[in-house]
Amino acid sequence: MRREHFTLDVSNVDWVETDGEPSKPSVSIDFTGPATMLRERLTGSDGDVLEAGETDVALRLQEPLGSDAAGVVSVTNRVTGEFILELNEAADDVLTFIRAARGYGEDATEDEGRYEVEITLDGEHYVTYDKRTFLVYDDEGNLLRQHSLIPSGVEL
Repeated sequence: MRREHFTLDVSNVDWVETDGEPSKPSVSIDFTGPATMLRERLTGSDGDVLEAGETDVALRLQEPLGSDAAGVVSVTNRVTGEFILELNEAADDVLTFIRAARGYGEDATEDEGRYEVEITLDGEHYVTYDKRTFLVYDDEGNLLRQHSLIPSGVEL
């Protein structure tokens, strides 16, 4: 699977810049490559599609954080640690998304997700995850807690 086979589209983040009414941020990731491999990666050992709690979402910076920093957004299998998918994105855009999720989470219940991830295969819905955590790592692999979305009470 190539990063070029993925496109990412976000919604419900504009309110962050305008101090508008918070709404749950959402990201849609569409895959246009060979679907068999992605389906396999999104399937657990029991043959069922992985649940939200079995996946992690992260941003790994490719250079020091600053203007025009690039990064790689990844979804991984929490049990095996294997990458499910990766795609290139501008770090500032992802950090804006995380700020929106953090702002939305201030009014959300403890059990409610802070953002939503939808994965589609050639435009067809495959799975949607309601997520609470989004980790950010610098270009040397160190966790940037101040930029990450980590629910209270979670130890890493």
